[in-house]
Amino acid sequence: MHSINLLCHEAVVAVSFVACIVGLILLWDRKQAKNDIEETEKILFRMSFSYWLVYCVAFGMEKIILPDWETLAISLKITTALSYFLTFSCVLSLPLHRFAVHQVEE
Repeated sequence: MHSINLLCHEAVVAVSFVACIVGLILLWDRKQAKNDIEETEKILFRMSFSYWLVYCVAFGMEKIILPDWETLAISLKITTALSYFLTFSCVLSLPLHRFAVHQVEE
């Protein structure tokens, strides 16, 4: 049962890796944003996609490296944890930013 969950998680991470790349390509915009609120939201979206992309890469590298390279494995685990929490904070900041902007407008 544990190996099935691990394979499912690896598949989800692989799909989300591709989705992050697509999301960053869609957010790639040469024109200037209309106002600071839009620009802040775009930056938060880009940061969340970028941090999750770092998580996916570090998670994939963690599965590929040899067990003898303990220092690299620990570094990758720290990187996955930090990027996971940074992604969570960016995703949490998006609705909080909208709520703050809505409060200021009223």
